[in-house]
Amino acid sequence: MNMTDQMMSMMSSDSMTMGMAMDMKLMQECIEACSAAEQASLMCADAGSGDNMGKMMSMCANTADMTNAMMRMMMRPMGYDMASMMGMLEATMMMCRACATECMMHADMSDHCRMCAEVCTNAVAACEAFKASMPVAG
Repeated sequence: MNMTDQMMSMMSSDSMTMGMAMDMKLMQECIEACSAAEQASLMCADAGSGDNMGKMMSMCANTADMTNAMMRMMMRPMGYDMASMMGMLEATMMMCRACATECMMHADMSDHCRMCAEVCTNAVAACEAFKASMPVAG
């Protein structure tokens, strides 16, 4: 069992203790997708240079911060508040969509941008799947 599987197993028992019905497989996929988006957007921001790249670099840096915060929030099952978790997932998806859109404008000139756009799009899909599996905030 790898480290992520072990952590998810521990979190599964924590969330059950608190009466939450979380789909831990979808949560793990969301965490891993956010981690990949954080890494790709940091690489893309660092690699960006040249004319008209300032917005892209800033969007990538913001995406890295947002996906990192999303991962950290998911790793704290004792502090879950469903309404704030849903809001954070929405904000993360919005930031990843915006970053993917911006990076796609530079994808023909930069492999970093192309990869970042792809990874951010995957993160949106993983966050959407996890969000859809969560109980409705009440």
